[in-house]
Amino acid sequence: MRALVFTSRNIKEMLRNPLSYLFCLGLPLVMLVVMTLVNASIPKPEIPAEAGAFVDSSAMQATTVFNIENLTPGIAVFGLTFIMLFCCISVASDRASAFLTRLYASPMKSTDFIIGYTLPYAIIACAQVMITYIAGEIISLIVNGESFNIGYMLLSIPLFIPSVILCIGIGIFFGTLLNDKAAPGVCSAFITAAAILGGIWMDIDSMGSAWVSVCSCLPFYHAVKYARCILVGDFGSMVLPLLITTAFALVIFVCSALLFAHKSKADK
Repeated sequence: MRALVFTSRNIKEMLRNPLSYLFCLGLPLVMLVVMTLVNASIPKPEIPAEAGAFVDSSAMQATTVFNIENLTPGIAVFGLTFIMLFCCISVASDRASAFLTRLYASPMKSTDFIIGYTLPYAIIACAQVMITYIAGEIISLIVNGESFNIGYMLLSIPLFIPSVILCIGIGIFFGTLLNDKAAPGVCSAFITAAAILGGIWMDIDSMGSAWVSVCSCLPFYHAVKYARCILVGDFGSMVLPLLITTAFALVIFVCSALLFAHKSKADK
């Protein structure tokens, strides 16, 4: 009950600051439209008709990243990093205003605080993913005259939960570790790194084994990969990235909860 009361308070705080949820819900849509227009303006590599002619596969792979079936899951994952940002700012701001310090005197436990921060942003994250996929479906119908596989699209939404937990866990971690002035800058840098190392705007697998090795050590590469596999029905390639993302999410979320509990005891 205490966790739900705290959740209700955080939801009200989000509603008082419409920039947070409008930014989280609106920006992925804008990026989806812009990147679709960019893809339409990219000259497609011509495949020679002569038998045995060499075709530069890297050039073809570079353009497929911006195809709507690849772009939609990538932007859905990228949008979750903004959930991380606002979650981080919320935790850091509460700590800076001594709001949490006053609540530490109440019967609330660290678990109540973690649930209270997780649920509101999980709701926004799920809404963000659904809106992004619906927009991607509409754009696919307009641009290609084809629809996503509805079954795969519906399956994608619950399977985004590990990525949601991952981003919220990172947000709580940075919000607990940093003050309210340092947290936004660090998270912004993290968002940029996630976009580059996650392969949202580029085909990581075509960039050489060294770069793939670096990116595969981080969770966002796997989150983007399994999201793209689900939407096209490539379930064989989906399993390992999904398991790796889930493992990262559990470890990071547990670490953020332990850090929050430690800081709350130190602040009492």
